[in-house]
Amino acid sequence: MAETTAQKGSRRGNRKERVGEVIAARMSKTIVVRVQRRFAHPRFKKVVTAYKKFYAHDEKNEAKPGDRVRILETRPLSKMKRWRLAEIVERAVI
Repeated sequence: MAETTAQKGSRRGNRKERVGEVIAARMSKTIVVRVQRRFAHPRFKKVVTAYKKFYAHDEKNEAKPGDRVRILETRPLSKMKRWRLAEIVERAVI
């Protein structure tokens, strides 16, 4: 039985999503987002905070350093950009 395009699209909606803080917006249409991850250490059970930087595409240059943003995984846009800005969750207080 042939699948319709609506059925195919429902399988593709599993893109990763992260929420983090913009730490740099100096490049054109690109932001650097730091995502925080907290987990218990496997052996010592202490809560550890790990950070990772993601380069994300910001088409309208609307995110500024300090903003909390939601980014979505996307196709490779450049050597390091694999994410795009979905929304600004909270603006930075200046």
